[in-house]
Amino acid sequence: MIRSIFSVGGWTLLSRLTGFVRDIVMAAVLGAGPVADAFYIAFRLPNHFRSIFAEGAFNTAFIPAYARVKTVEGDAQARRFADGILTAVVLVQLVILAFALTATDWVVATLAPGLSGDLERFALTVDFTRITFPYLGLIAVVTLVGGVLNANERFWAAAAASILLNVSMVGTLTAVGLFPNAGAAAAWGVLISGFLQVALLVFDAETHGLRLRFGRPRLDPETRRFLIALGPAIIGSAGVQLAIFADTIIASFLPQGAIAALFYADRLNQLPIGVVGIAAGIVLLPELSRKIAAEDFEGARHAQSRAIELTILLVLPFLAASLVIPELMMRALFMRGAFTPEAATAAGATLAAYGLGLLPFVVMRAFMAPFYARGDTRTPVMATLGAAVVNILLKIWLMDSLAQVGLAFATSVGGWITVLLLAFLARRRGYECGDAQLLRILPRLVAIGLAVAATLYGAAALSEPLVAHLSSLRNETRLLLCIAMAGAVYGGLVLTLIGPRYLRALLSGRPNPKAG
Repeated sequence: MIRSIFSVGGWTLLSRLTGFVRDIVMAAVLGAGPVADAFYIAFRLPNHFRSIFAEGAFNTAFIPAYARVKTVEGDAQARRFADGILTAVVLVQLVILAFALTATDWVVATLAPGLSGDLERFALTVDFTRITFPYLGLIAVVTLVGGVLNANERFWAAAAASILLNVSMVGTLTAVGLFPNAGAAAAWGVLISGFLQVALLVFDAETHGLRLRFGRPRLDPETRRFLIALGPAIIGSAGVQLAIFADTIIASFLPQGAIAALFYADRLNQLPIGVVGIAAGIVLLPELSRKIAAEDFEGARHAQSRAIELTILLVLPFLAASLVIPELMMRALFMRGAFTPEAATAAGATLAAYGLGLLPFVVMRAFMAPFYARGDTRTPVMATLGAAVVNILLKIWLMDSLAQVGLAFATSVGGWITVLLLAFLARRRGYECGDAQLLRILPRLVAIGLAVAATLYGAAALSEPLVAHLSSLRNETRLLLCIAMAGAVYGGLVLTLIGPRYLRALLSGRPNPKAG
């Protein structure tokens, strides 16, 4: 399992790195003005619906259902099950797309009401949304094919697919002269990438005999069980996305640049969440599903605990950097072209607020996996909706005093509430929720995180006079010096406090590793 996490995480890391290249190009070409705000809203609209109906809800309901059919009834029946679901997904997406394209003005006015008084941004957002919204339907197909691949222990294609989004957008942005404006170029890059991602996953499935075809949907017992699980999963995903989408709605009332600050801060914040947290969740769900089906509950507890342990260990440097040197990161990565020092300052403060909730968002999928592996999609809904209510109320309260920083802070609070509620509900139901080894190693992880944070703080202060004589790349050099010093401290402390023997046991997946 751990090796699969690193495989998914490696491809996700490559995706995030190409994403940074994309964001650097976007920052230079789009900047933080009205065209940028319009594109980011147009990009967020299909992505929110994708997270609700595709990746978020669909995977949690489909993968356990597909795995059950495959295990109990065989490959042929599993293929028929997937074929029927594929047809239903495409039909639903066509209906949603037809509505969105017909009523785009109404959709934008409803979901970003603050733009109604800004005719320029409203018109641009409508134009860009008409280009980007078909991406939702394409990604729904990508999600289904990726679920089939993951359930068959093939992870790389689904993890690598988003690389094509970054490559496509960089390509269209570098050819911006061929489009009416930079926002239109970015929007077309999004749509083109959807077709490329479908092609990649279908090719991988076909190559390995997992052929998906359109089939007649059947309302058999397994499909009904899938739909029963899908309903609460959609509600739960909607709760999370509602809180995130509240950022878009509320930020549309804030001054220009707030949406862009949220976007760039969220991009950095999503790096460890995607590389570590989501990768662990992708691998952990089918692993727990198999162990629980075999009534190996102790093995399930061990798998979940080691996944939590590994994700916390890997995310510590990101967490420390987000809290200690957020503005330096923004200046080094994005401050060029139309991205000004003022924009970097705003985005840095927003990143620090997001960083306060980085830890719960990284481990959240590991805490949800025991519920989903049992087909229990209702219980996580209780946690996510409860947290969403507090999150949204807090956003509204803080928007005037803290602007987009308040929105990011409220998101972090919502993440902590969700994880704490999940842990509480798991213990009440007797589900897996850590083990003694995890509790023993947590204080060492805290010590490592604090030491890395202190090192980054000192390195940032000491490096400033060292680079003062440079005519260019001062921020980039400071960031590299901080990374080098903190990386050395992190590596040394991991080997000292955790120990190489424990790390080898953890990475090899051996039972009951002992920390050195």
